[in-house]
Amino acid sequence: MTGPVPLSAPLSGFAFAGDTLDRADALRDDADALARLWPSARVLILDDDGRARVQADGSLLACEGVSLGGGPGASLFLGRRDGLAWFAAHARHHAVHAPAWLDLRRAAATWPAFESGVFAMARALLHWQSSTRFCSACGGDITFRRAGYTAHCTQCGKDHYPRVDPAVIVAVSDGERLLLGRQASWPPRRYSVVAGFVEPGETLEQTVLREVMEEARVRVRTCRYLGAQPWPFPGALMLGFCADAEPDVPQVDGELEDARWFTFDEIDAALARDGDEDGEGLLLPPAISIAHALIAHWHAGMRARSAAASGETLR
Repeated sequence: MTGPVPLSAPLSGFAFAGDTLDRADALRDDADALARLWPSARVLILDDDGRARVQADGSLLACEGVSLGGGPGASLFLGRRDGLAWFAAHARHHAVHAPAWLDLRRAAATWPAFESGVFAMARALLHWQSSTRFCSACGGDITFRRAGYTAHCTQCGKDHYPRVDPAVIVAVSDGERLLLGRQASWPPRRYSVVAGFVEPGETLEQTVLREVMEEARVRVRTCRYLGAQPWPFPGALMLGFCADAEPDVPQVDGELEDARWFTFDEIDAALARDGDEDGEGLLLPPAISIAHALIAHWHAGMRARSAAASGETLR
């Protein structure tokens, strides 16, 4: 039985897309309200490498505003949850002891969804601030306003805003197999779904068709949007699709080291040994990524189709 793989359960299981803050946009212009929230607020402290201050066991160590003293100052207001305000600050602005520092990828694999999501937001925004030091229009000095969300040029008056780079990421199937590719810099045996940035004047669907053709010379017939993941490394938004394609022989021209079709059995075996980098066979992307979720989604759809064809009931 061939044809499009039916949609299974909604795309889920990846980091940074779950429980989150009320971003409370109206408070960004209210310095007095933020000052009142500061003493009981939770403050994430990040270092120059974008790592968060943590306990010795790797759990989040968020300061209370009162312990840091003063007011929000240069801290970035993230939002509110359950009556508490959350801020992010750079370590250079606060002389605090840090038992340890943890990077975002490891935090996403071990922390609760809410905490890793707040960390992701803080990392992306602080990275934008650190890379926005001068006005791109006139070269003038920048000052940050609206609790850190607007970079205002003191010379020409132009405002700059946090940058988000949209990219498509797509699970391509010919009805029986899944198309995966690998970059030369990846660990041995690792393959992933096709991805690429959206270009000016391009729809998301056009990006899917173009990227799959450019990277693997495979012709996409149709595609469907499934879900999105903020990917703050440093500031991408991954827009997940599944696509039906012709069974073309994949060809690569340098952007990928290799691209090939994988069978259901190969994907099934890879998911069964997920995370075992010391084993053999296909190695999938990390479980925190939407790439992994797209592969698992295709696998679940194929199982459902096979069960329907045989009259089985999936449990």
